[in-house]
Parts: sequence; C-alpha cells; structure tokens
Amino acid sequence: MNDQPFFSALQKIYPKDRLLTQGVQLLAYESDALTSFQAKPTAVVIPETQEEAIETVRLCHQFGVPFVARGSGTSLSGGSLPIKDGIVIALNRLNHIKKLDPDQRIAVVEPGVVNLHISQAADRYNLYYAPDPSSQPVCTIGGNVAFNSGGAHCLKYGMTSNHILGLKVVLADGEVVEFGSESLEGVGVGPDLIGLFVGSEGLFGIALEITVRLLPKPELYRTVLAAYNDLETAGNAVAMVVASGLLPGAMEIMDRLAIKAAESGVDAGYPENAAALLIVELEGEAEQVETEFEEIMEVIKESGAYEVRVAKDAEQRLQIWKGRKGAFSSVGRLSPDYIVQDGVVPRSHLGKALAEIDRLSQEYGLDVANVFHAGDGNLHPLILFNGREPGALEHAEELAGKILKMCVDLGGSITGEHGVGMEKRRYMPAMFSEVDLETMKAIRRQIDPKEISNRGKMFPGGEAPALKMTGMHPLEAQGIISRE
Repeated sequence: MNDQPFFSALQKIYPKDRLLTQGVQLLAYESDALTSFQAKPTAVVIPETQEEAIETVRLCHQFGVPFVARGSGTSLSGGSLPIKDGIVIALNRLNHIKKLDPDQRIAVVEPGVVNLHISQAADRYNLYYAPDPSSQPVCTIGGNVAFNSGGAHCLKYGMTSNHILGLKVVLADGEVVEFGSESLEGVGVGPDLIGLFVGSEGLFGIALEITVRLLPKPELYRTVLAAYNDLETAGNAVAMVVASGLLPGAMEIMDRLAIKAAESGVDAGYPENAAALLIVELEGEAEQVETEFEEIMEVIKESGAYEVRVAKDAEQRLQIWKGRKGAFSSVGRLSPDYIVQDGVVPRSHLGKALAEIDRLSQEYGLDVANVFHAGDGNLHPLILFNGREPGALEHAEELAGKILKMCVDLGGSITGEHGVGMEKRRYMPAMFSEVDLETMKAIRRQIDPKEISNRGKMFPGGEAPALKMTGMHPLEAQGIISRE
C-alpha cells in the first residue's frame, strides 16, 4: 500500500507520528475487547481535527478503501476490529467538549470524549449524563453512539438513543450532514434519522459531534443489596419488583462466580456464601424516594432474600457499585479467557432463562458467571474457558450460541447493548427474515454504496474481517505478551 496514491494522499494529511504503519505501532489496534479475534490494519490514522477525519473518509470513498472508526476499543462484539486491507481511524484525540449549556441542559461533544468526562464536566452545574456502561471510565461517546450503549441505569433512563438530540456526521461517501438539533422541540418531527444512525455500528459513517441531553442529579439515592440462596429466586425477585409498579433507577444481578470475581478484584465486601445478589437503586426527589423505599423493602422481604443491606451513605453506595462495575474485568482473575454475551429476555422469563443457562453450563462443562441488567432482562453471561486448549474457544462459542437461541425462543433478542459486530453475525437469521436483512443491507448501500464503512460487520456471510484466535495468542508465540 505504501506506493499507492491513497497512501501518498494520507501522508499529506498526517505527519509520521499520526500515520502508523509499522507492525509494533499497529499492535494496540489489532483487537478490541473481544480478544478472541485479531486483524492487522494496513494503517492507523489519528486525526486531531474534524476536517482531517472528513478528508480521510473522502479519500477512502475515492479509492474504495474500507475503514473502521475506533475510540477506546471497548467493544465486546468485535465492532471495532480492523478490516482486511483497510485502515483504522482512531478518534481519541477528537476529545473536546465543544459546549456545555446548563440552562438548556445539553453538551456538544466530539466522539473521542470519554463517557464519564461528560458527567464530570457537568457536575459543577448539578447535572450529569445518564447512560453508564460498565466501561464508563474509558469508553468514548462515539462508540456509545455506534452501539447504542446502555448501562446499569438504562431501566429508568433509557439507552444512548434516548439522550442524543443532535449529530454532525460524515457519511461513508464523505458527505457531512446534521441530524436533529439542540432542542427537544424537533423530536418526533419527520423521520427519526438520529434513531437510524445511533446503533448502526459504524455502517453509515462517523459521528463528529454529538449533542447529548443532561439530567439534574438526583436529590437522593437509596441503594439496596439483597442476597439469595439461588439465582432463580433472585431472578424472580426482579419480576416481583416490576409487578409492584415501582421503577427503580437500576436493578442488577450477580451470581456466585461474579461475586467471587468482584471480591477478588475490588474487595467489594459482599455477603459471604451468596448464590446471587440483587442490587436495587431508587433515585429522585427525596420525598418520593423515601416512599418508594418503604415499598421496595416490603417486596424484597417477600422475595426470599436471606440478607438485606441498605447503603447508609455515599461511600457505602459506591462500594456496592464498585463490585458490580468491576465484575467484568475481575472475571479475568478466574479464567485466562472468557466470552461475554448480552442477549435479552422478557423480565417475566428471567428465572427460567437463568435456570437454563445453569443447565447448559453443566452440559458443556464450562463455568458461566452471570452479571446483568435485570431490570430490562439484559443478560450478560460470561463463559469461562482456556484458549490454549485446542477446540476450547469453539466449544465456548457453541454454548454462547445456545444461550442466544434461548433468548430468541423466549421472545427476546441476541443483543441488548453490545451490538452484533462480527461475533453475532451468524445469529442474525434467528431474529430476522431474509427480507428483513436485505432491507437493512439496501438502506446501508444507499448511504454507503461501496460498503467501506466497517465492512464485514453485522450481516451474516461474506468474508470474515478478522482471524479467530485458536490455541496460543499469536503475540504470545512471538514472545511479545504473556498470560502467565
């Protein structure tokens, strides 16, 4: 590629330190958080201005070079993996909060802004940005937009799409367009182009500016931690809370393995010997929260919990959430490798789904740690395996597929917030007919006729955009990394 006109054109946009082509320079971009897959990009470019990003996309369209936009690389579905013979457009330096208006309760940010940094900037005005994925301290808002990320509090406040008012986007053909505005007044007028773009997994182009809605910080939190002797009872407790008519800010469940991981990783101080933990958090105006707190305690008491704790102050609340937020990363202490899925089931079927996951875990002889957003039925089973063992990854993927099929059979979805990426492409026909999929592809081709934006993702079939790890990691074989 180095002698091609495309590369020469890139050199006119980027200095050497922001146009990466050497093997060692590309290592950090060969995988995202789905570490079972790797692919080496031809080059990585690091724009520092929106104009550079726009010029790059236009060049890619002109020369037919595929590209993938990348933020912090926290995608758990392979959504930000490089594309064969393509480039990575790394957006981390487009990280400016362009505007923060406390009166309108909005912020205008670039795609490389870290999710948590929005709330930190808004804190002085007693405002915050509600979507809170577990990777909140590192994930970027551009990636959140691409995958319509949720988080622990999406039960009450919704997903990323519910908090985006406007977008400035460079489409895959290089056209720059704007959707929405800074006002709520335009919401619901005309086609929902923001809704089309948010969650499109990078298949249409790159969001350059995102106008997000900010919310007033709750006056009072009430955080309850309930311990159960079995996972199914904890799942049924969620249905009881929902049936009561209460709408907590968050409801999360962790099983025995996830609890063990959290204790190992962050010393959360959870109840000993619990088979499952339920975290329920109420938030809002003090008077309303106190009234709902009395009701929720009655429901929890009737749900079969053997121990109930209530956070007495902000420190105890943060300690409870520290364990939940750190559970994903802490599972790495229990196993050299794991796959995490994010299928969704109706809340009324939570107990049944958890029991089936336990049965499948025993059938396949693989441990499964469950950490999930119980309020909206968004499961996060983490399937533990050892990638050094021949066939172990494929065995774990087969179990993951059974879990996703179960979710669909129960009336749910193959993904709640992680997206399809490349990992779940094969399961799309389980949810959508051929007509549905062709309609999606037709819309994509109208916007990206050359299919260069995040090529190979989401849709089944076609050439895989990355190589699957089998046995020893290729970097391990070269002595570059070690998993000892």
